[in-house]
Amino acid sequence: VEQDRDISSPKPYWKEFRFDLTQVPAGESVTAAEFRIYKARGVTRHANSTLRVSIYEVAAEHSNRESDLFLLDTQDLRAGTEGWLVFDVTAASNHWLVDRKYNLGLRLCVEADDGKRSCRNRSQPFMVTFFRASAGPVRATRAAKAPRRRQPKKTNDLPHPNKLPGIFDDVHAADGRQVCRRHELYVSFQDLGWLDWVIAPQGYSAYYCEGECAFPLDSCMNATNHAILQSLVHLMKPEAVPKACCAPTKLSATSVLYYDSNNNVILKKHRNMVVKSCGCH
Repeated sequence: VEQDRDISSPKPYWKEFRFDLTQVPAGESVTAAEFRIYKARGVTRHANSTLRVSIYEVAAEHSNRESDLFLLDTQDLRAGTEGWLVFDVTAASNHWLVDRKYNLGLRLCVEADDGKRSCRNRSQPFMVTFFRASAGPVRATRAAKAPRRRQPKKTNDLPHPNKLPGIFDDVHAADGRQVCRRHELYVSFQDLGWLDWVIAPQGYSAYYCEGECAFPLDSCMNATNHAILQSLVHLMKPEAVPKACCAPTKLSATSVLYYDSNNNVILKKHRNMVVKSCGCH
């Protein structure tokens, strides 16, 4: 809370808030941002009076006059309303990410039709921001080129190991050997001691990869060309070259709601958190 105007003033009551977004990694953009503040129940005799609650971005500050404000969102409600109020502040968050000097905070204004104002706020206001990580660096737009005739697609994939000619045609994996595959793994944030900063979820299914990558590598093992060749060389020189390794071939993201170092509530989708499939590498 940066500033707090006296509630006895005839002008609308207001408070200003600032949120630190300097820790947001480069290349991420805001898809949505919400300012949340808890509205306590008003005094019974004023429960039916109307309040107008507005949230502004502070666009510029001046020493000799009022700050320039940009209206982001507004709500009309009864003074007797109780619960969390949610305001859309996406536009302001995007401005702050573009240039830190634009981050002059948010101003929350409350106007009452009966002229009476009160601000008992026992719950800390916070901002929830949804980020989207860029898949790659931003590229400059180029002029369109004339379409070229599509060439037949060539493949450099090696033939399946079971089809390779030579002395290994009759080699098979030992009976009962567990091949490379995905296994269940539940990661508990409580067991890791992370619940002091992770809000939700309590944990998630991460999975892991384990198993043999022994020759011949079946098609279900999702083997790379390198793994196929490494397996063949291992058969000839086991003391010189190890077997191929069982590792994730496809990963997916999962969302985590947490407090950052500045006690802001952040909901972020973290990439490469869940194993979707395994293969030999």
